This record gives sequence, structure tokens and C-alpha cells, in this order.
Amino acid sequence: MPFASSLKAYRDRLTRRSEAIPRTLERLTVALAIGWAGAFFLAACLRILASPRFAPIAEDWLGLLGLYGLIALAPLAGFLLGEACFPRDARLQPRGASLSQWGRWRKLKVGEARLHPLFGPAGFLASLLIGLLLNVGMRSFEFLVAIPALTSQAPNWGRELFVMMAASVGVMAFFYMIAFAFALHSITLFPRMLGFAWLLDILIQLLIAQRIGAMSDVPFAVAAPLADLLRGNITKVLISALIWLPYLILSERVNVTYRHRVQD
Repeated sequence: MPFASSLKAYRDRLTRRSEAIPRTLERLTVALAIGWAGAFFLAACLRILASPRFAPIAEDWLGLLGLYGLIALAPLAGFLLGEACFPRDARLQPRGASLSQWGRWRKLKVGEARLHPLFGPAGFLASLLIGLLLNVGMRSFEFLVAIPALTSQAPNWGRELFVMMAASVGVMAFFYMIAFAFALHSITLFPRMLGFAWLLDILIQLLIAQRIGAMSDVPFAVAAPLADLLRGNITKVLISALIWLPYLILSERVNVTYRHRVQD
């Protein structure tokens, strides 16, 4: 049918275009991460100066800049570690029993998988790569806007919450970028790493929420928006998992690229 053939041609054209995205990201990710770190750090300095409780004390400057520096450099550190674990030219990849056993599959050797026409992070996988980058940037920016810079001059509960929220953003940026590096370089651990990052993200949000609930001196005007922020973070993780898990389990491209198998 003309419509079916036109649709197939359009889909093939989009796939070919998407194949350029991983190559571009391979060249630009380090530069983007460095640029992001500089821009975030500059914005953090402005955020510190705008804090109503900030006084120009060296100890407070160092404490705040250290936490903001953690968030700024975490994406770069995660990506570089992910690349260092499995260099681009490495032919051996970690193997093990697949956690996804849905369907009937035939195993491929590493060389066979790499020669398969569906091997590589193209198509919808390219969209997932971009989504991981955007998630890291949006979470960091959201923290910068929503959480004021609190120093030792702030109440103890405020300082503790600021440190916990900053640490959670930095830690998750680190692990999401490791998953990004695995996805970009077709490392078989990618689906498991992404699943681990999702579970860790939810766990961290729940632990922070539990800690907020245990603080009797946190004003309701602060606790309520923080609870909304944590719920929003969990909701975004769950939505991402619900959208991408079926694709990560059933997609033939994902199975060829990250599980080295094809449908039998």
C-alpha cells in the first residue's frame, strides 16, 4: 500500500537521522558537561549572594560552594567514570543472565551483535539519551531555583535539609550520567544501571521525606512545599519508568544492543 510504504520510508529516514545523535553526543558531551558546570557554578554564586541570610564569611562561602560544586561536577564525573570503566574500543563487555526473559531469544556473539543493522543507540534510544541529559539539567536547575542557599546562620533544620537536597541532586546526576555513558557506548549494563538509578532516586526522595517528617521544628510553610517537591521528583521517576520500561524490555534494538540477542 502506498501509505504503508510512505510511512516506512519516513520511519527509516528518521532512524537514519537519529543515528547522528550518538556520534554528536560522543564528541560534545564532555564539552557540554564542562560548560554546564561553569554555568551552574556561576548561577550558584549569584544564588548565594541573593540569599537573605547570607553574610560574606569565608567558612560559609566554602561550605556553600563545595555543595554547589558537587552538583556542578557530578555529571562530568559520572560520564567520565562510565567511559573509563568500558573504553570505546573495548571488545569485551560484561555479560550475565538477563533480567528480562520476556519472549524467545537467540543469543548473539559480540561481533554478530555489532554487525546487526539494529545495533546502536538510534531511534527511540537516541530520544532516551537526550532525555537523560535533560533530566540531569532540569533537576539541578530546579534545586537552584527552589532551595535557597542556607549557611550556618540558618536554623539547624534548614541547613540539614539544604545539605540533603544538594547531596541527592549531585548523587543522582552522577548515576544518571553513568547510565548515559553506558547507553551511548552500547554497554550491556545500561538497562540495569538505569533501573538502579530509578530505584535509588525514589529511595533517596523517600528517605528525605521521612527525615522531614521526623523534624518537629520544621515550619509547615517550608515542609509543605518540600513535600510537594519530593512527590514531584518521585512522580517524574515513576512516569519515566512506566514510559521506558516496556520499550527497554521489548524493543528489538535494545535487545540487540544491550543483551546481544534477537527474537528466535
